[in-house]
Amino acid sequence: MSATDELRADHIQVRRLEKIVFKCAEELKNGEDIPFSDLTKITIVISEFVDTIHHSREEDSYFPCVASHDSLKDEIHKFLVEHEFGRNVAKKIHHHLKRWKAGEDARESVSRYLKTYAVFLNDHLNKENKFFDDAEEKVLSEQEEIDMYEQYRSIFAVVKKVEDMIKEIDYLESCPWYQK
Repeated sequence: MSATDELRADHIQVRRLEKIVFKCAEELKNGEDIPFSDLTKITIVISEFVDTIHHSREEDSYFPCVASHDSLKDEIHKFLVEHEFGRNVAKKIHHHLKRWKAGEDARESVSRYLKTYAVFLNDHLNKENKFFDDAEEKVLSEQEEIDMYEQYRSIFAVVKKVEDMIKEIDYLESCPWYQK
């Protein structure tokens, strides 16, 4: 396996989350009740898996390695901006969910920002998958791919956290509101 393959594997899980987030937004918009515990799980997976693990793998290792070849720098810059956009939308989801839990009517805001996040993920993943193809084919050496992959897998706590986040995604997919 390579670093690019590992990031693609992350994308498979993030794509599952994207579908959950979109469905959740639609159900809320349609007046359906979704437990706050499930909404909280969604925000946790966004924060701990998408941002803390996946985006940090890209930002701290993958993108710098690709950029060191003086290649694809414009694309990398755009992805960094998009990551920041995603973080800001996730903060808005969290903020409005907190308001809603406190008794304010924030259903529409939570739904709207969830939908925004799902649209962001769809667009972002499509572009990054193309980027991975280009980086793998034209830029990264086999040894660089192996070294980054080993770096990703060497931190057991991160590997365990990814497994935990996949279990949370499994749980959310099994929820009655998602199964509708």
